[in-house]
Amino acid sequence: MEYEINNNTLYICALEGKKTKIYESDAEYEVNISASKVIEHSCEYFGSTMEGRQLGTKSLIGVTHKSPIFIEESSNIIFFPLNSPRNELCSWVSFNNVLSYKQGKNQKSTIIRFKNGKELEVFASIGTITNQILRSSRLQVVLNDRKQRI
Repeated sequence: MEYEINNNTLYICALEGKKTKIYESDAEYEVNISASKVIEHSCEYFGSTMEGRQLGTKSLIGVTHKSPIFIEESSNIIFFPLNSPRNELCSWVSFNNVLSYKQGKNQKSTIIRFKNGKELEVFASIGTITNQILRSSRLQVVLNDRKQRI
């Protein structure tokens, strides 16, 4: 099954064996491809590559590691990785759907509350989530500012 990220996609969770669990606002799917392939396919579906999106982020805000990326610009769909995208177990979070977050059960996990009320505990520290939210916010502001100047 191929899957395209959309406005309802909340979380792309990498699983062992190059499988991925996809959480949407009102559904969950498991696909037999890696999370990075889901991201790559979605970037290509919307006319770019993951590498191109990463280079765009570098150009816009100077971030080169664990870069948030625009999956699709006109709908402002931004996803950020929880660790290095080179890691096959890298999961991705929809910046646009995050409402709030708080410390998880331990120092290495965070509970994210999405705008639809769903909560998921992710394996990333609250510091990592905070940093990724700030980077994603900056990316969105810079690109939106450039769009307004056109």
